[in-house]
Amino acid sequence: MAHWLYKSEPEKWSWDQQVAAGAGGTHWDGVRNHSAKLNLMAMKVGEQGFFYHSNEGKEIVGLVEVIRTAYPDPSDPSGKFVMVDLKAVRPLKTPVTLETIKGDPRLSEMALVKFSRLSVQPVTDAEWEMILAYGAM
Repeated sequence: MAHWLYKSEPEKWSWDQQVAAGAGGTHWDGVRNHSAKLNLMAMKVGEQGFFYHSNEGKEIVGLVEVIRTAYPDPSDPSGKFVMVDLKAVRPLKTPVTLETIKGDPRLSEMALVKFSRLSVQPVTDAEWEMILAYGAM
């Protein structure tokens, strides 16, 4: 199974709001980047990802899970973009900051570091395990 990272500005959609959505989750819409769209289209039900607060906080705060695969995003008038549905799984015990990630040379190739503007990103198995270890501290 693949792993992902979803970036959200907490003033627009926060981890607390994701948790409040409950087991039914919510849709992840508004993606307007073709690389991010391809990532959304590659997702399978049950795959997990990191929930990252961008701009404010700049930290991974929790885990989410795909509960519905890609389908048309009705907020896109062009009809080119898709969204998935996600539910919160659990918070990280310790949020993992962008500073921590950039400070670990083993994570220097992580999409969060190399493609910082990409809103939906793949995460390798090795990166996943390292971030989970940081988050368990």
